[in-house]
This record gives sequence, structure tokens and C-alpha cells, in this order.
Amino acid sequence: MKTWWLRLYHRVDPLLTAWMARHGITLLRISLGVVFFWFGVLKFFPGLSPAEGLATRTITTLSLGLLSADAARILLATLETLIGLGLMVGLYLRATLFLLFFQMLGTITPIFLFPAEVFYRIPYAPTLEGQYIFKNMVLISAGLVIGATVRGGRLVAEPLPSERREG
Repeated sequence: MKTWWLRLYHRVDPLLTAWMARHGITLLRISLGVVFFWFGVLKFFPGLSPAEGLATRTITTLSLGLLSADAARILLATLETLIGLGLMVGLYLRATLFLLFFQMLGTITPIFLFPAEVFYRIPYAPTLEGQYIFKNMVLISAGLVIGATVRGGRLVAEPLPSERREG
């Protein structure tokens, strides 16, 4: 005989799982957009972003000195703000995700260009800037999940009968 809480669990769990499947991607897209928008807007104001120095040095180095630190900051601020807006609004998601992956590619280059600024002890003890870079793996993964739904893909709360695990 099942206890009352087990019966409740079996009644509530499918409802919650279905709700998460229905709304999870949208919430992920919007929250990722807020992060990009927020961090992008901060970069329009010199000195407000903790990643500003390393980011601008990276862009200046990658542009072979063609972009000044100030131009790099404004370019990055604009790029991140556009990515954030695209994700929050949900329009032009393919283009937005392309910009996101392009920007994320740039965020990992300091690992190779400036390893002494990314690690206290190479390769296992990242600095605060290094931790900031490595957390971007989560943002990249979120972009991949959102990208998997751009052509109409959806999460499902229950697997197909042929995909259910036994036991």
C-alpha cells in the first residue's frame, strides 16, 4: 500500500515534468538573453565589467592591433547586447546563435594567448578571470540546447515507448 506522499508524488511529478518540457527552453533562452544583455550593457561603461581588461586585450591582439582597447570594448558591448536582445525577443535565433558561438570562441582565446592571467597554476587553478572563461562552457551548452529547437524541435516529458528503459 502506497503512502499518501508517494501517491501525491506520482500525481504531481508528471505535471511538473510536462510543465518543464513546455516552458524550459523558453526560460533558458530568456535567461541566457538577460545574462548577455546585462553583461553587454555593462561594457558600454568603462570600468564596470570585471572582464573588460582581458577581453579588450584579447580583441586587440586578435585584430593585430587594428582595434584599440576602447573600440574593442564598444564592439564587444554591442555584440553581447545584440545577442541578449535576440535571445530575449526570440527573433532571428539562427543569426543570434551564430553571433553567440562566434563571441564564445573569442572568450576562450585568452586561455591560449594569456595563460598567466587565466591560471594561478597552469592548468588546474584558474584565476577569477579564468573561472569567468570556464563558466562559458555552460553558456555554450545552453546555446546548443536552444539551437536544437530552432527548427521546431521540442522537449518531451515522456520518452516514446520504444525509448523507455526497462526496470
